[in-house]
Amino acid sequence: MAEIRDIDALAGERWFPYESSITDDMTKLWGDWGVCSEVDTLRAVLMRRPGEEIENFDWQAMRFKAPIDPEKFRAQHDALTDIYRAHGVQVHYIEEQRGDRPNALFCRDLVFMTPEGAIVTRPAMDARRGEERYAAKKLADLGVPIIRTICGGATFEGAMGLWIDRHTVVLASGVRTNREGYEMVEAELKRMGVTDVLHMQIPYGHAHIDGLLNMASHDVAMIHASQVPYDICDALKKKGIKLLECPSRVEAKEGLAINYVAIEPGLIVMPAGNPRSQELLEKNGIRVITVDFDEVLKGFGAIHCCTAFLKRG
Repeated sequence: MAEIRDIDALAGERWFPYESSITDDMTKLWGDWGVCSEVDTLRAVLMRRPGEEIENFDWQAMRFKAPIDPEKFRAQHDALTDIYRAHGVQVHYIEEQRGDRPNALFCRDLVFMTPEGAIVTRPAMDARRGEERYAAKKLADLGVPIIRTICGGATFEGAMGLWIDRHTVVLASGVRTNREGYEMVEAELKRMGVTDVLHMQIPYGHAHIDGLLNMASHDVAMIHASQVPYDICDALKKKGIKLLECPSRVEAKEGLAINYVAIEPGLIVMPAGNPRSQELLEKNGIRVITVDFDEVLKGFGAIHCCTAFLKRG
């Protein structure tokens, strides 16, 4: 019988994966990022100070309501960022942008932030498509993990998502988000532990959630009552959230009174010129800072639209 020659076995790798989540790794490998609330203390934001793109453009083609004064437009945006900085918020700018995208200051539409990192969106409007490229570039430069880029035929804009708490998100579909985009974001949220994805259908004639519903504190929200579906109101009330009905249709739709940003629970910055809404909020324990924003409002966006959250809490 022939002798069988012994051959050493191939060695295994002799190492094992480091088992951690991206949130465990965040501050060590990426930075101090993450959002799962609309009201926890605001720490860092991504914004676009309007540049050459607002100097000369066809305001009707770009869906503005009237021509703008570029210097006033910038000054009002600067006043908002001054308020953020005065409250300890780091403001990061998207410095590079297309020269034909005057809507690019509305950064909330380009990024939806989660506890694990950013979802880079894909705007529905042709007049805005491509802005997201430069948002993605800035996120990468900052070290913000990009966990998903909306792709294929999907559309999704960041203001179509609203955090209620770590396990609850209002997620909308409508003219700015199609079914494919909705399902992409829904899958990511569920994967990271969101158990309640509350579907909100945006009515025809409106764009995003933040013109119709917004959180002012952990237990107070303002709504444009006739435009928010009953199921959403019912779900929020069952979570112990008090719903303040915006008292003026003009303030809700024209003054964008609901399009505010909470700097911390119970402290918001909102567009000036909405006295009835401001009074209602203050009577319910919400402290209000106002800022003149009428020139920016000509672009059908306001404070929440301009502000992509990068870190809360």
